[in-house]
Amino acid sequence: MKDRRPLGDVPAEEFRKQLHELADWIADYREHIGERRISPNDEPGAILAQLNATAPETAAPLNEIFADMERVIVPGVAHWAHPQFMSYFGCTTTSPGILAEMITGALNVNAMTWRTSPAATELETLVLDWLRQWLRLPKQFGGVVYDTASISTMHALAAAREQAAPNSRKLGLSGRDLPAFRIYTSDQAHSSVEKGAIAIGIGEGNVQRVSTDAEFRMNVAALRKMVTSDLRSNFKPLAVVSTVGTTSTASVDRIPDIAKVCREHKMWLHIDGAYGAGLALLPECKWVTAGWSEADSIVINPHKMLFVPFDFSALYVRDIGRLRRLFALAPEHLHLRDSVGAEINYMDYGVQLGRRFRALKAWVVWRAFGRAGMAARIREHLRLAKLFADWIQEDKRFELSAPVVMGVVCFRFVGVAESRSVAGIGDAAPGSTTPATVTDKIDTINSKIVE
Repeated sequence: MKDRRPLGDVPAEEFRKQLHELADWIADYREHIGERRISPNDEPGAILAQLNATAPETAAPLNEIFADMERVIVPGVAHWAHPQFMSYFGCTTTSPGILAEMITGALNVNAMTWRTSPAATELETLVLDWLRQWLRLPKQFGGVVYDTASISTMHALAAAREQAAPNSRKLGLSGRDLPAFRIYTSDQAHSSVEKGAIAIGIGEGNVQRVSTDAEFRMNVAALRKMVTSDLRSNFKPLAVVSTVGTTSTASVDRIPDIAKVCREHKMWLHIDGAYGAGLALLPECKWVTAGWSEADSIVINPHKMLFVPFDFSALYVRDIGRLRRLFALAPEHLHLRDSVGAEINYMDYGVQLGRRFRALKAWVVWRAFGRAGMAARIREHLRLAKLFADWIQEDKRFELSAPVVMGVVCFRFVGVAESRSVAGIGDAAPGSTTPATVTDKIDTINSKIVE
């Protein structure tokens, strides 16, 4: 019995030692990340094969655990913060954000109600209002923090459903003699729209994908025509999800024109600005906010363009009380609450009860850089994108595939003149996997570039 380890946490001295070592490891990782391979070439299952599949029965020392992390986990990571990581919208990581995440882990508070953590609640209110000001949204818009834009959009669509079919919160949709609802979004919009429709009972099949114009923006005339056709077929137009910074090309839908269609047909207008809304911090990019004040809701992900570590998504709703009226419940174990109106309980504004203290990292990062500092960095990103686009246009082997609106450059390899062969390509026999034409080879090369 004398050899039994004391119950409780890791001894304070050991924790302090490991914390110092981990701080050095993190600093070294950040400083030398450019020297690492961006992504592993392992086959699925390679990581699992190096780890013990048997659940641990006895304690292991922390230095052994961290050694396994260095040996197995880190080599198996795709390094999103790598300076040459060019895939997807990079989740921005900054040193102030990392420090804030360490503090958040130490505090480990549950930000479900004001009473469970007054500072977490009020800091969330503060940073949301800072961001609202930077986005130039009217004061009628209130916000709430979720994890990702997919969850934010789902909550916005749930509010739209409640507006179109009152009492859906209580009665649901089935057995009420309601029309089939339609949600409209462009053929370039994110798949989170379908997922949201599935989650709230509208159904994936009732999401109508609207064609886009030459600049990959929603075709408003096609939207209007689709809505008119659905009305004739006794469907009920519910909402339009427009996009500021589409996933593939970062295109920006014509929000003012879409808002007009929404007003005419009493549809909810939601703006997915997960990536592109951050552009609003630049005074010279004020154009991107056109029509936002006419929306019912808008989502922005500060973990994409505004330097807050993943995950942090902010949903703004005109009259945020619509979310509270939709989701507020009073579980028995939470009856001890302050009087109504004395505080904000963010658990009432969505599905989640337990909530992380996400606001702390935004508060630290935004104070550390300031709006001007973030704007300067975004401006540099735009400059680099334009510079790269200029190089593409000057090189006859490549061409731009879409207008360059933000920090995203879409391009493709077009090869050499048809009269010249591409190296390694000959005529392909029937059944051969070798492309038969220069065009086929170019398509193959472009596919590999994307991968």
